[in-house]
Amino acid sequence: MRVAVVGATGNVGTSVVSALAADRNVTSIVGLARRRPEWDPPKTTWRTVDVAGGDLAPHLEGTDAVVHLAWLFQPTRDPVTTWRNNVLGSIRVFDAAARAGVSALVHTSSVGAYSSAPKDLTVTEDWPTHGWPGAAYGREKAYVERVLDLFERDHPDIRVVRLRPGFIFKREAAVGQRRLFGGPFVPQRLVRPGLIPFVPDTPELRFQTVHGDDVGEAYRLAVTRPVSGAFNIAADPVIEPSVLAELLGARLVPVSGWALRSTVAAAWRLRLIPASPDLVDLVLRMPIMDTGRARTELGWQPRHTAVDAMRELFEGLRSAEGMDTPPLSPRTGGPARLGELVGGVGGRP
Repeated sequence: MRVAVVGATGNVGTSVVSALAADRNVTSIVGLARRRPEWDPPKTTWRTVDVAGGDLAPHLEGTDAVVHLAWLFQPTRDPVTTWRNNVLGSIRVFDAAARAGVSALVHTSSVGAYSSAPKDLTVTEDWPTHGWPGAAYGREKAYVERVLDLFERDHPDIRVVRLRPGFIFKREAAVGQRRLFGGPFVPQRLVRPGLIPFVPDTPELRFQTVHGDDVGEAYRLAVTRPVSGAFNIAADPVIEPSVLAELLGARLVPVSGWALRSTVAAAWRLRLIPASPDLVDLVLRMPIMDTGRARTELGWQPRHTAVDAMRELFEGLRSAEGMDTPPLSPRTGGPARLGELVGGVGGRP
């Protein structure tokens, strides 16, 4: 198989390329990215292209499958830019894949595409995917789900797979995620047990995570096995405040969802953090997923627990590790994070 990976240099992309490169049935990989990396994985040829405006079709010609991962989380203060990249860019990728005559399209959806649900309920893949309209991320993920509905109707000859993972963490992506969500003022080397005073004990703060390597394996299976449809991807256990408190050696302090959002909103308005308070609303409302279909039909079994994934995030922050790709390299933010400050907190990386 010859596989094109669109958005191949980020947190998920690097794991997907690594998993595909290790599969003997995958003979070559075309890695598409906005910025060329120094990372040189086996079987991989790099192509530089921007999904928002570049000519994608020539890069997809001759490929058997396309994995679409390209997604902008920033700039949070410019939803038009993220819409153009995430929604219109996805439409351009799907159209180019169809014109290239690929046999399979694997798209990165998200738990964020799901409509709200009580946290004591686990939802399967047939739960409505209308997202949380207040958050750009939820709106965009839900809209692309509707685009894929039409794509499947119009292209019944193309096998379409949608993976809906929870939060994805690995050690090498920690610095990149700090840039995206924490910003330049987070003292990452102090994120260690005993130095974080407390964790907010917010009842709705329950979410699912999965290790990046396990997500990469899920994509490999989606590419190489004759499956279609949606698959929830997450590891056990569900992460809740008590789990975070134990990992960080911190005490629990009761905090309402309203107070948590207000705190993040104040920091966002002061441009101290890039993460929008709308993301807090999304996290507090997103459901807990049932992953039974991925385990039985896709044959996917995570090798890491959700706690392992969280632990690697914290360890990666402390050690400032990364990879030789622009989204994950510790050098991307510039010396003393000056690049992040000059570009504006929450600006496009």
